Amino acid sequence: MRFTRSGGILLHPTSLPGRYGIGDLGDTAYQFVDFLTAAKQSLWQILPLGPTGYGDSPYQCFSAFAGNPLLISPDKLVEAGFLPPDALANVPQFPTHRVDYGWVIDYKNKLFDRAFAHFQAHAAAEQHADFEQFCGENDAWLDDFALFMALKMEHMAQDGGVWNTWPAGIAQREPSAMARWMDDKAVEIERHKFLQFVFFQQWLALKAYANKRGVKIVGDAPIFVAYDSADVWANPDLFYLNDDGSPSVIAGVPPDYFSETGQRWGNPLYRWPVMAEDGYAWWQARLKATLAQVDIVRLDHFRGFEAYWEIPAEEETAVIGQWIKGPGLDFFHTMQEKMGDLPIIAEDLGVITPEVEAMRDEFDFPGMKILQFAFGGEKNSSFLPHTFPRNCVVYTGTHDNETTVGWYQNASPAEQDHVRRYTASDGHDIAWAMIRLAFASVANMAVAPLQDLMKLDNSARMNFPGKASGYWQWRFTPEMLTDEIRRRLVELTELYGRLPETKD
Repeated sequence: MRFTRSGGILLHPTSLPGRYGIGDLGDTAYQFVDFLTAAKQSLWQILPLGPTGYGDSPYQCFSAFAGNPLLISPDKLVEAGFLPPDALANVPQFPTHRVDYGWVIDYKNKLFDRAFAHFQAHAAAEQHADFEQFCGENDAWLDDFALFMALKMEHMAQDGGVWNTWPAGIAQREPSAMARWMDDKAVEIERHKFLQFVFFQQWLALKAYANKRGVKIVGDAPIFVAYDSADVWANPDLFYLNDDGSPSVIAGVPPDYFSETGQRWGNPLYRWPVMAEDGYAWWQARLKATLAQVDIVRLDHFRGFEAYWEIPAEEETAVIGQWIKGPGLDFFHTMQEKMGDLPIIAEDLGVITPEVEAMRDEFDFPGMKILQFAFGGEKNSSFLPHTFPRNCVVYTGTHDNETTVGWYQNASPAEQDHVRRYTASDGHDIAWAMIRLAFASVANMAVAPLQDLMKLDNSARMNFPGKASGYWQWRFTPEMLTDEIRRRLVELTELYGRLPETKD
């Protein structure tokens, strides 16, 4: 599917301002949509919205279907009548420029306990009916997820509560054990369902607000799911697992220019032939759920659908492994038959083969271009704008990259010289020189991380691939989103024809 010429900003909701230690779906999220509208932007790109686990990465979630309760707005809980106003009287003095996840989790879980109790005792009949309707409409994933989370909390002291360390009966989902634990954990299960009900109420209201103002949400779907997730526990037959439930082979990428040992991601691998037997029903459900949350989805590690790097689980690095063919064209043809044209952006970075390009182009999926990858090497790099096709999305950088200012500061003299000559600038305002380059390009979509608009260095970097902790923490404060940024963004958007579509 091709998209219209447009521009936007990459910002995960956790980075929004607010007094509760982490960005949420409250007033500042709506204010950010208002900023996008005022800046004449059409796209708000986010990272996966799922509940995060160890390392706080949105790419390692406890479910591919659920939402992250940490994004729930306490203020909106009060507005909905799920909390009394005095519940927010004594908010801790959280850091304003970063997320302290341990502190936030402890605070919000206590708040959520109170909200759930208040809901049970005081919610109106209509609210209870809405909750029951939500549970019924989402029971295909919600029942397993809520039980999974209740069990995980019960066994947290044992190896972090990873599901294959649970008692064998429940780890293997024996019917008698399932019934016993569902009864024993009924209250906790209901609490997790309630939090999902609230999350989706708040998120879908925010999405509707954005859509009404001409802003589309660009979401993100990692190809692989976390091993310690409700997805794997509830669907073991869809993954390559040993008899004890541990993965037999795992995902990653082989050694390359950036890493001598490759990247050992650790995600379990799909049994694609088994998935194909029912028309990839689990994937169809996943994409439908994702596209109910967002308007466009970036499909992470797109090349893995054509071929993926399989690593024996006992290996400590990604050096030893093999390329295994994925489902390829059959998967996307099946999804297209079931769901129609898919609004997908193909994350086609890294070593891309002609087969991957053919699969991308077969369905007219736009690929990705990262300007930071363009300089210092070959003068006709496919990441240089004069080589772009129209059907692509150009980024100054992504959540995995350095900020543009940080990248330029760390670039070699040859790279710095190349980028200065290419942008016809002296490098003093490098972030905006690169933003201009992206917006001026022929790429149908141009997106810049908010950190680049703010000209921030690597202290504002969102993630560093391969590092397990210490990232995903960056936040901005309200005064950082200036009228000067809005004005400059409007100018580039008007100048290079990326204005939002107008409705008659």
